[in-house]
Amino acid sequence: MSAVTHGERFDESWAVQRWHEHAPHAPLYLTPPSTPAIRDRIRAGQLGAIMTPAQGNRLAEDYPLWCADNGVFGGSYPGDSAYLDWLGRLRPHAERCLFVVAPDVVGDHFATLARSRPMLRRIRDLGFPVAFAAQNFMEYCTWDPWDEIDCLFLAGDTAWKLGPEAANLAAVASSVGKWVHMGRVNSRRRYDYATAIGCHSVDGTYLTYAPDANLPNLMSWTGDATAQPSLFPL
Repeated sequence: MSAVTHGERFDESWAVQRWHEHAPHAPLYLTPPSTPAIRDRIRAGQLGAIMTPAQGNRLAEDYPLWCADNGVFGGSYPGDSAYLDWLGRLRPHAERCLFVVAPDVVGDHFATLARSRPMLRRIRDLGFPVAFAAQNFMEYCTWDPWDEIDCLFLAGDTAWKLGPEAANLAAVASSVGKWVHMGRVNSRRRYDYATAIGCHSVDGTYLTYAPDANLPNLMSWTGDATAQPSLFPL
């Protein structure tokens, strides 16, 4: 049964008990280190930093946790060679990196696989854990990715990402010890959903506009995620 989406509303009736067998935890919210207040939260470990080649923000040595995104979704991917060169300059920070996202094709798993797979080993060879962007139709693929990746990044269009296919993939990834991340998390409801299916981290553009005004709201999501019952009761 597929999830039905309309904006932030979707039908969670397909959810099954196994999503609630995981201990609740608050996914780490990853965001660009764009303001002093946000950078202070990153330094305190309450947020993580997300970096892209075109972003222009500096990766400070005192950021405990960070990740690298490729910029494909925003149209700023610099190409494989330039991406690897940029990552090479970040190698001194590799021990604190949660994952580096291999290049993908938005909404198309099979095109993503063709684009990403040659880069998985090259990113790992630089000393980084590598993330594969899960896209629409991955559930139909016979590729067994788990020995080649360190993180499953839930991407795809909204209907797919919030549907049972992506949730099943997240459960499998967690069961084999992989990090699970969800992109485009820009509301409390979406954050709670990511929590319910066991994501370890999320990112979004919620702090892109009026970041200091929105920061207290976002921090309330992360603080309440483990203190309140799930929004997805069975």
